[in-house]
Amino acid sequence: MFLRIAKLLSAEQLATVRATLSSDNAPWVDGRVTAGHQGAPVKHNQQLDEASPMACELGNFVLMQLERNALFISAVLPNKVYPPMFNRYREGMHFGTHVDGSVRMIPGSPQKLRTDLSATLFLAEPQGYGGGELVVETDFGSQSAKYAAGDLIVYSASLRHRVNAITHGERLASVFWIQSLIREDTRRVQLFELDGTIQRLTQSGADPESLVRLSAHYHGLLKAWTEI
Repeated sequence: MFLRIAKLLSAEQLATVRATLSSDNAPWVDGRVTAGHQGAPVKHNQQLDEASPMACELGNFVLMQLERNALFISAVLPNKVYPPMFNRYREGMHFGTHVDGSVRMIPGSPQKLRTDLSATLFLAEPQGYGGGELVVETDFGSQSAKYAAGDLIVYSASLRHRVNAITHGERLASVFWIQSLIREDTRRVQLFELDGTIQRLTQSGADPESLVRLSAHYHGLLKAWTEI
């Protein structure tokens, strides 16, 4: 999966988030504090201290917007979402090619999360910085993402990816991981396409009985494949 979800955050919401991140009391730390042994040598950025009240407040705000986004729910079928983290890249900073860890501990909790999907929420306008593209290596070649502020990209956490070096300006983003109700990528994509088909047929005024039957198949597959 490599899915763009446009305008998760509105212009007003973005302004509030960016003002908070640019405040003098924002607790930025070395991004390597949360990197594993594979990621630490190639990670060169700054990160909002995960344990800080500011990070928790902003993370909860992003989670609230995710819960309200129908496309995100349909595509991802989330079971658990890692508390969103916030990072900053300035000139020369980058994150070399790596793969996200398959399991993460949720901060302040004994719970673990299987990282089925990775997500990046862009918080800075692309014209405000040079470089900084998120490059994901998929089965169909490299896919590059440098989207408008407020847009979200979701992709399989098993894919190799990198953030290109910043040549000027500042890149702000929120990153997090999702454990889906559906472990397998292929099955999750099938359900997403089936749900989208049902919605389009509903809008076109298709036969109600056929829609009920098709919805029953969707929920039957969802129940058969769900892992809780």
